[in-house]
Order: sequence, then structure tokens, then C-alpha cells
Amino acid sequence: MPEFHVEHFGCRAARADGEAVGGRLRAAGFDESHPAAADVVVVNTCSVTAEADRAARAFIRRTHRLNPEARIVVTGCYAQRAPEELAAMAGVAAVVGNSHKAFAPEIILGLTRQASPIGNGAEPPTNLVSLQSMLARGAPANAPIWADDRFAHSFIEEAQLVPGEQTRPNLKIQEGCGNRCTFCVIPQTRGSSKSLPPAGVLRQVEGFVAAGGNELVLSGINLGRWGRELPASEGSPRLTLAALVRQIFRETKLPRLRLSSIEPMDWDADLIALMAEFGGIRLARHAHLPLQSGSDTVLRRMHRRYRPWHYAEKVEAIRLAAGPALTLGADVMVGFPGETDAEFEETLDLIRALPFGYLHLFPFSPRPGTRGWALHAESPVAPQAVEERMAALRALAAEKSAAHRRGFVGQELEAITLHTPAPLAERGRTSALTENFVPVEIEGRWPANRLVGVWIVGLNAEGELQANVAMAKPDQ
Repeated sequence: MPEFHVEHFGCRAARADGEAVGGRLRAAGFDESHPAAADVVVVNTCSVTAEADRAARAFIRRTHRLNPEARIVVTGCYAQRAPEELAAMAGVAAVVGNSHKAFAPEIILGLTRQASPIGNGAEPPTNLVSLQSMLARGAPANAPIWADDRFAHSFIEEAQLVPGEQTRPNLKIQEGCGNRCTFCVIPQTRGSSKSLPPAGVLRQVEGFVAAGGNELVLSGINLGRWGRELPASEGSPRLTLAALVRQIFRETKLPRLRLSSIEPMDWDADLIALMAEFGGIRLARHAHLPLQSGSDTVLRRMHRRYRPWHYAEKVEAIRLAAGPALTLGADVMVGFPGETDAEFEETLDLIRALPFGYLHLFPFSPRPGTRGWALHAESPVAPQAVEERMAALRALAAEKSAAHRRGFVGQELEAITLHTPAPLAERGRTSALTENFVPVEIEGRWPANRLVGVWIVGLNAEGELQANVAMAKPDQ
């Protein structure tokens, strides 16, 4: 059978897309392999920064050099934003934008089952993609492109999720975003918000539990907007993420659900109430709220829909609901056009005041077609200033993370065992992740996907929690 490899770039939701393609290929009889040996290499790209674009191009060039016979299929956000650029690269057999990624598995099947790749002057099968849905065809020497700006085929439902290579897989239930932040290219690369209907979500959760799964992560491009465009049945309240979570808890036996990134203002009273009711029981005490900046003026230039005091109020409400074991995370952008030293200090002050357990830090990257691109041309922040600010934030983030983790020494936490790297397993230890999203090494060798209670005994030199197993679920 043909062999394939999927290389992931970008966020949890993007990874879920790649895993869905991989699942469909496995169901069709493909075997997984390494890039150097695979017949088909799927490059699942990100385009949120220029560095993400460069990383994808570098991987494509390296793969073609090591495995010139491989058919390279490029999909994801970069494939949507600049398909012609990717189609012209050596080794690329097809470019499938987010608008058509639901067809990616069938396109790959066509590449491996026909005498020649789909394209090369021939139209794709009529049952696959209509001519009207084609944005462009490359020159004869270039790969065919499937992409347009309608996003009619953008949502790819995963093959049934099971605990496998990913002990805690992502179930992507929402696609697209309409927030139009000035720095963000996502509305162009993923379109408006779309939701997986409740029946599809429940079907996935039930199948995951039946396969022995213990922790599932709900993800989306703008997860808090799940359900808002779906029609509610007559006499029923409108669909919301909080209502969906309650339905999952009511109708399935999923032991633990984790919510990925949710915008600050989408943490409504119902969602916060769930944290108070189920946090630490079936809902992970973990909240990731994108911050981007702690400066009011910068947030306004970004077109973010909250102010620093709104953000702080949401954090306090979630903390009171979840309790002190809550792990809070955020994305923070450095060097947005026009950011002054005083505005950056406002960001530092807000971060110092809030109980963050970790931060994702990144410098501003101008994206073509966004308002941020023009703002950067008008008032860029000097690279040296960006580097200095990144260094200051890294130091503060490390300090916050260490303090958060030290607070759990001497406590008992719930955790799930992960696939343990060989060097760690050889030392008789196991990788795990606590219910509240803190990495931990536990004494002894345990298989992946076990729910265990762990007693935190200290931190190692790298700042990772060290623990002994206090108990394991008897039915595991």
C-alpha cells in the first residue's frame, strides 16, 4: 500500500486538520512513514507569520531533496494565502487551500492511483471539484491548485478519533473567524465561522470513549464562537459552547474534557459557571485567553474587542470559579506597529499582576493584505527594541511559570500519562500532563493514556514537576 507522512505546522486547530487527513488516508489503507520514504508527503502549513511561511518552504525543499519521488501535497493557511507561490516549487504535486481541504484525501488518492498526478492539463474528476470552484491552474510545469474565496469545502470532519499517537487528540469543532484583527490573516485563509453540528461532536466523543480515550481537547480557530451560526431547533435556546459542553457531560462518559484557546470576551457567565461546577472533575482547570497586549492603545490599534481591565475581570472570574489550581495561559505579541516603550511597560505591568502559568510569546509579523501590513510600513518598531522586549518578556514568563509550578509541590494532582521519550523511559520515568496543564515526570514506567493521581515532590533543573504515583484508576 502507498505510504504517507503528514507534517504539521501551526495551531491546535491546524493540527486537527492534518490529523483528519491522516485518519482518512489510514482508513483508505495507507501506511504511515517518514518523509524520506513516503509516497505522499502532506505539508499542513501555517501562515500566521513570515517565519511560518519560511519553515514550510524549507521543509518542502528538504523533503524533495531527500525523497525526489514523493508527491508533496501542500495544504493549510499558506496554501490558501499564496497557492501559486507553492505550486511553483519543485516536488509539489498539488496545492489544496483551506477552502477545499475536505477534498484533500480524495485528491491524494487520485495522485497515487492514477498513472499521472491529477492535473498536467487534465481536469480533476467531476465528482471531486467542479470547474467553478477552481481559483487557478498553474502553468503546465506547476502543480494544480484547489482554492477559492468561498470556503464551501473548508470543514473537514475527522475520521473517528481514538487514543493513539496523540493520547489527548484535538477534536476541531469550529472553523474560521470573523474578528478582523488588524494583524491577522486568518479571515483570509479560513473564512467565516463554521461549526460542527452537535450530533457530529457527540458521535466523535462517544466513539473516542468507546475506544478507551480518557482526555479529549475541543479546539477551533475561534472556539468560543461555536454554534452561533447554526440554526436552533424551535423552542430551544441558541447553541453555545457552554451548552455543548453540558450536553457532552450529560450524554457521554468522557472522563475529561479540555478547552483550547478561547477569546477573553467569549468567556461568558455560562462557560465560567461550568468551570465552577465541573473544574477538576470532568473539565480541565486550564484556560488560555489570548492577550496580545496589555496596553489599551495598542489593543485599539489591533482592533481587539476588549480592554486590559476587561481581560483582568475575566481572569479573576475564571480563577474564582476554578480555584487556585487553575493554569492560565496567554498569547502575547511584541512590537506591534507604533508600540512605544511606555505601551510595552503597560503589558509588563498587566502580566505581572495576573496569575499566568505560561505565555506564548512572538514578535509581530506583517502579513500581506492586512491593515497591520500598512501600519508596519508607517511606524515599524526597531528590530533591536523587539529583541529587547522579547527578552524581558521571556524572563518574566519564566519567573511566572516557576512560581506557578512551585505552588504545587506537596500537593496531589490528577494526570494523564503520555507517550514517553525513550531516554526518559530508560531512566524508569514516565511523561504525563496534569489535569491543570502542567508537564510532570512520574516515577516508574507507565503506558500512555492512564489516568493517575500524582503526588508532587519537587521540580527538576529544567523546572518540570517531579512526582510519585499516588493512585491509578482501578478500571484502567
